[in-house]
Amino acid sequence: MLSPRITDRRPFAAALGALIVLAWAALSFWGASPYGRYLLHDALDQPRIDGLVEYLPLMMLFVGGWTIMTIAMMLPTSIPLVLLFQRLMRDRANAAQLVALLLIGYVATWTGFGVAVHVADLGLHQAVRIFGLGEWIWVLGVVPLAVAGGYQFTRLKYLCLERCRSPLSFITEHWHGERETLAAFRLGVAHGIYCLGCCWSLMLLMFVQGIGNLGWMLVLGGIMAVEKNMPWGRKISSPLGAGLLTAALIVSFLHLAPLFPLL
Repeated sequence: MLSPRITDRRPFAAALGALIVLAWAALSFWGASPYGRYLLHDALDQPRIDGLVEYLPLMMLFVGGWTIMTIAMMLPTSIPLVLLFQRLMRDRANAAQLVALLLIGYVATWTGFGVAVHVADLGLHQAVRIFGLGEWIWVLGVVPLAVAGGYQFTRLKYLCLERCRSPLSFITEHWHGERETLAAFRLGVAHGIYCLGCCWSLMLLMFVQGIGNLGWMLVLGGIMAVEKNMPWGRKISSPLGAGLLTAALIVSFLHLAPLFPLL
């Protein structure tokens, strides 16, 4: 049976907005629940994580929260492309299916990134524990700040940002109408990859703050939405990078200063 045809942009935009609001609400309730600790970066410090059996439930909970956070934070930054794709597909009988596959491909890309970073993060925490470097655990918070700040000045950042800021060109380049269901999914994955290339370093900060921190979600989500969609958005990238590098230096100084009291 064919999917219902999308004929009006307003109901679709309302449904998309409802999905985003639902994601924010889910994280809010989750964060306030007894299971909210699984959204925190500190959950990786638990000594009981000694094997795959103990780790898998933790990873599944964290990645589930990460996926919801992706819908809440990153999907709003890609609304122009999603709405444009919906408008271009609206005369097709399976328009709803194609839009859904676009969204699935986009979210799947960010979920894959969440899994990879979570595994790497666990490895770092385990290394800190094994080598007795607990007093240097703060470095795991400073490094994402420094990486996010430095990445703002890279050519790759601006290349991916420009692709994200041109939804019509992006769809034209990646949509050829052949095997349309697979093409829609691939379009979502491709857009997710460029979005990832643009914003991955800023999203690393959510590992430091915890994916249930709604305040940081609002701040970072707003910044990325401005960067990708406002006419002047590209201009904030460099000041943002400078601010993040400065924050990394300040945090480092506050932790290192007690070690060198004579300086």
